[in-house]
Amino acid sequence: MSSSVNQPFLAAIQLFVDGSKQEIDEAVRRTGIKILGRLVEMSPVGQPETWQVNQTASAYNTAVREHNAALRDDPANLTKSGRLKRGLRVNDSMDIKKPEGYVGGRFKNNWYVGFDSQPTETNDTPDASGQGSNSRGLAVLEVFRVGQVSTIYFTNNLPYAQALENGHSNQAPGGMVGLTALDAAIYFREAMNEVRNGR
Repeated sequence: MSSSVNQPFLAAIQLFVDGSKQEIDEAVRRTGIKILGRLVEMSPVGQPETWQVNQTASAYNTAVREHNAALRDDPANLTKSGRLKRGLRVNDSMDIKKPEGYVGGRFKNNWYVGFDSQPTETNDTPDASGQGSNSRGLAVLEVFRVGQVSTIYFTNNLPYAQALENGHSNQAPGGMVGLTALDAAIYFREAMNEVRNGR
């Protein structure tokens, strides 16, 4: 008889535990999405004009643009209609060297998320927006459940990932992973608040 009296109380406790697990599941998913989003956002995209091999060409091309802009600032160089007089504009540039068919964004599109084992895959598709990485990661994070996963991995397995993490790019001089890891607790608190407030 006492067990039947306790059933509503036990059921209420179980509802609380289940609800708490669901909140934690959602908070961890949201935290993972925030972490992945930050990693993708911070990931540099190849810009051949900034590469060391192209510094002379880039500086020359900038000087030509600035020279032509300065010519337009002097009214003596303009026609009555406000256009630059013939023969004044410098029409010259140096080629920026890059591999044939190069498109930046391969690194940004190579973030993978895995549970309990580090993902090993890579892909050759450039995506400067990072949408591919975000979509793949979201699909993995959607199935997260408390108690079924002990570790979540965020990896980029391209051969030059470590160099970029160590500041090889001017776009991410402090890397990405280390800086994002420093803010992980903040992301979890934000996610927990969002879940508790129903956002």
